[in-house]
Amino acid sequence: MSTVMIIDDSKTSRSMLKNILTENGYEVIAEAEDGQEGYNKYCEMHPDFVTLDITMPVMDGIETLVKIKEYDPGAKVIMVTAAGQKGKMLDAIKLGASEFVTKPFETDQIISIMESIR
Repeated sequence: MSTVMIIDDSKTSRSMLKNILTENGYEVIAEAEDGQEGYNKYCEMHPDFVTLDITMPVMDGIETLVKIKEYDPGAKVIMVTAAGQKGKMLDAIKLGASEFVTKPFETDQIISIMESIR
């Protein structure tokens, strides 16, 4: 079973993602409310996948992505964003994000992405 960590400042988004992932055979081993906490937990837990929100307090998703990829160049990070942040999404892909999804979440899209980068 693949492991996932969810980094998002929205409790609702974390809960929705966790439900989608666990119902489809993934194990959510950690959650974080901001980028710094997420980076620290990534280094501790080494999940197979990370879902990473772009807009967060303390350390945003782009900065967190850079730190995770410096620590683990093979990290599989899926960026999560609200509509209208296309520029930031392109930056994230250039910096090593595996893929991205936009809110609101669609189960089929998330699972398809997870399977495509497995």
